[in-house]
Amino acid sequence: MDVMTCLREKVPGEVFDYQVLKDCLSRYRKPRDAVTRLLSSGRIIRIKKGLYCFGQAYRRAPISREYLANLIYGPSYVSLDYALSYYGMIPERVHSITSVTINRSRRFETPVGLFYYRTLTDSKYSVGAVLNSVSGTSFMIASPEKALVDKVWTDGRFSGRRISDYEDYLADDLRIGRTELDRLDREALHIIAESYDSVKVNKLVSFLRRTGG
Repeated sequence: MDVMTCLREKVPGEVFDYQVLKDCLSRYRKPRDAVTRLLSSGRIIRIKKGLYCFGQAYRRAPISREYLANLIYGPSYVSLDYALSYYGMIPERVHSITSVTINRSRRFETPVGLFYYRTLTDSKYSVGAVLNSVSGTSFMIASPEKALVDKVWTDGRFSGRRISDYEDYLADDLRIGRTELDRLDREALHIIAESYDSVKVNKLVSFLRRTGG
């Protein structure tokens, strides 16, 4: 059995780690040389050290970049601008995958895109993530409420000193429409705000409560 047949039999999805690759190369005298050949031919692609995906010709389905974001650096879940775009809350299409983590902030440039990670403390990180599944691939992503709170919290350009400041910030800076804001779960926002214990986040929740929804 050749390497690619072995990998396709062992890997139900499109992403795999070095241990799976090593198992399929066990009969090779110089497995690292075989890995180099697989990479140079484009049959497999290295996402980062120890993490790979199939090349285009060997894929059964598109690669989920949200799922990759969970794997590249963790613990983490997708949030911030990408999650806001994912839920259709902002009009712009965000190409870089943005996530939050309890580890230090990082940036990864990979063959399948850019991945950014912003640090949150344990208490802020622990509330508001949901498990989503698309075409059989599951990944962790912030709820719409958590994505917005994470964005407000991490946006150093916005001080949020007054509750009235949030109207222009949400409408003009983030370009979130009234319909999208009205869909947010106010109780979920309150629970998330409690985990943040932040004046800035509390003012966001107060503004949203005042404006209905």
